[in-house]
Amino acid sequence: MGSLDVARTELGLAVLYLGKAEARDKICRAIQYGSKFLSNGEPGTAQNVDKSTSLARKVFRLFKFINDLHALISPNAPGTPLPLILLGKSKNALLSTFLFLDQIVWLGRTGIYKNKERAELIGRISLFCWLGSSVCSTLVEIGEIGRLSASLKKLEKELKNTNKHKNEQYSSKLKKSNERSLALVKAALDIVVAVGLLQLAPKKVTPRVTGAFGFASSLISCYQLLPSPPKAKTP
Repeated sequence: MGSLDVARTELGLAVLYLGKAEARDKICRAIQYGSKFLSNGEPGTAQNVDKSTSLARKVFRLFKFINDLHALISPNAPGTPLPLILLGKSKNALLSTFLFLDQIVWLGRTGIYKNKERAELIGRISLFCWLGSSVCSTLVEIGEIGRLSASLKKLEKELKNTNKHKNEQYSSKLKKSNERSLALVKAALDIVVAVGLLQLAPKKVTPRVTGAFGFASSLISCYQLLPSPPKAKTP
């Protein structure tokens, strides 16, 4: 493959990536929390960028609550334990509520919804919903990682005298375990971010801490949305 073909392929992946509203939202999220880290809650250019980017991101999330509403009423994978099902459904319900209420917050900040006090209250309730969904997500990921770990150990015993990394089933489960571990880290970071935004522990979780954790969480989200590179054609 020539250098021009490589450049064309990489640009194609970039176009595919930036064509996703979710990807653009996460890039804006990284800018938002990076600015929050720099400003540390102090007035200035960085805080202005934080506030304006936060408002701009809400447009990307319009009607996004439908995604989790659909997941809430969709059947679970066969064999999923009841506690994980309940936690997963709770996560979907809380996240859907957060995204729905966030639209009212956007209406309030743009001046369409005039009751500022109620908009602020709704904004705080929505953040508590996001905090709850992040906690549920953390517990779901811990449970799923435990299930995958047990499954991998069982496979390792079965593939004792062979190269387990060449086994397609083992490689697939190992990849899923790594993805779940990354999702667990992100969910844990989001809990700290939610605590910071709600100011539940203002002395420990300062705006700078919130910004740092939010920026790290955003980078993970950006990575998770990266499209898979095309497989090289064998001659």
